Amino acid sequence: MLLWALAAGLPAVAVALYLLWTSGMGDSLRWTATLVIVGAWWFCASAIRQRVASPLRALASLLEAMREGDYSIRGAQDDGALGEVMQQVNAMGTTLREQRLGALEATTLLRKVMEEIDVAIFAFDGARRLRLVNRAGERLLGKPAERMLAADAAALGLAEFLEGDDSRTVQRTFAAGAGRWSVTRSQFREGGLPHQLLVVSDLTRALREEELKAWQRLVRVLGHEFNNSLAPIKSIAGSLETLVARDPLPGDWRDDMQRGLSVIASRSDGLSRFLGAYTLLAKLPPPQLAPMSVGDWVRQTVALETRLVPIVEAGPEVMLQGDRVQLEQVLINLLRNAADMSKQVRVTWRRSGAHVEVSVTDEGPGLANTANLFVPFFTTKPGGSGIGLVLSRQVIEAHGGSLELRNRAEGKGCEARLLLPAL
Repeated sequence: MLLWALAAGLPAVAVALYLLWTSGMGDSLRWTATLVIVGAWWFCASAIRQRVASPLRALASLLEAMREGDYSIRGAQDDGALGEVMQQVNAMGTTLREQRLGALEATTLLRKVMEEIDVAIFAFDGARRLRLVNRAGERLLGKPAERMLAADAAALGLAEFLEGDDSRTVQRTFAAGAGRWSVTRSQFREGGLPHQLLVVSDLTRALREEELKAWQRLVRVLGHEFNNSLAPIKSIAGSLETLVARDPLPGDWRDDMQRGLSVIASRSDGLSRFLGAYTLLAKLPPPQLAPMSVGDWVRQTVALETRLVPIVEAGPEVMLQGDRVQLEQVLINLLRNAADMSKQVRVTWRRSGAHVEVSVTDEGPGLANTANLFVPFFTTKPGGSGIGLVLSRQVIEAHGGSLELRNRAEGKGCEARLLLPAL
């Protein structure tokens, strides 16, 4: 800047000195004037340099403070272009200070959440050394974080979880105890370098609670059905015992005996069918998958319905992988349910993305209670078993699909919708 200022004044100084030394002045006056001109030239150039350099030094100090993380310093704002630059730098410092405060608060919140959640979290760098662990992780491995940080994953017994599937369920014994654990692995980057995040959660308690609930539901249903059958059997058996103990026997004792034994046999047979239905639910075989045509499956199954002739609206030729016997039974169940509600049943199918959608609709009164449709042994039909829809949904889900029953949006009636993966 000093050189540029000197260069700017050089032509004027050179002309002044030329005129001065070619004039008729005395040498003493010439030297005095020369010193004044050169001194003024140097003074003005230095003043210009100082005028520009001082704000730049202040700006450099301010930027250095920001680089060190100190955003509290502000620069003096003057008029002119440098003042505008300083104003923008001050505004940038305020923004960076607010962003840093927000980042610190977010980091504090994240650390607090990580410490409080009951899920073990481990972060490993590219060399598989531990960089982060929360309290649950300390409890899981039975070591404080100070002893685990920078340790190798193999030394911590977690190396196997950093390979293979990203999500798995394992039976494992840790320092916190033995049980079933859900292990999930994901990738993230820090400082441009790849890291791995490992999340280990205990499934034992949740599984035990669900198992307990399942047993409680099973006991309630079995108890209800057994009481419904055993109560009349006990009552009739007591009446028959009283009858045969009478002396003399009444004249119609044989008829009473036969009626009582018939009721006992009927209730026993009903109880046997109930237990058989439970066995069927528990022992549904896995599907034997093979390529099959949706059109052939629908048309051949519809032909088995003898009470009415369902209307088949042919869709596109679609293939799927399925167990023909099981899927036929599902469609038969849905057709029979529709035929019980209406004399007009319609069957359609269409391709929906990677799936095939099969719909069975009727024009009956619709569904009054949709919450219990897939509850075992719940039925609204006289003499119904209450397992048809449950079995149907199990079969469809075993094929990777879904089964939904709902009231029709347009018109009266119900719609059963099957969604299965298409080939």
